[in-house]
Amino acid sequence: MLLANTSQAQTTTGTLNDISFLEGHWLGTYNGGPIEASWTAPAGDNVIGYIRMIKDNKPALYELFAFEQTEKGPVARVKHFKPGLIALEEKAVSDTYNFIEAKKNQALFEKDDISVRIIYERRSQNQLVIQRGKMEDNKWVFADLFVFKRIP
Repeated sequence: MLLANTSQAQTTTGTLNDISFLEGHWLGTYNGGPIEASWTAPAGDNVIGYIRMIKDNKPALYELFAFEQTEKGPVARVKHFKPGLIALEEKAVSDTYNFIEAKKNQALFEKDDISVRIIYERRSQNQLVIQRGKMEDNKWVFADLFVFKRIP
């Protein structure tokens, strides 16, 4: 069992403006193939996005994102699909990540079950990185998961 003070984060109130740096069209490589992502600007209390992974010139996985503004701050809801738009999660289920904090061009979210943390970070005008964190020796350790460059 993890220590309470390291396993559960105190969520601070944020807004969708804290993740507005995601906006744009992005391209990287992952698992030997291209990975493409796109996010909209905040509007109507949401930001919508997707990630498309391709392997051997065929679709490998789709992720659809809806960042929604709540009274606790932005909440990220993610669903994963195999080719054919076959959902990996149950129909009424999505992975949910709660906003923890934001800095300039960076936002931290934590999965509902507190097993994973995600950092979205724009490291430069043309580079966006998504890091995945997991608990190791009672501290969060992060590694780059996806590295994207901006594309027109």
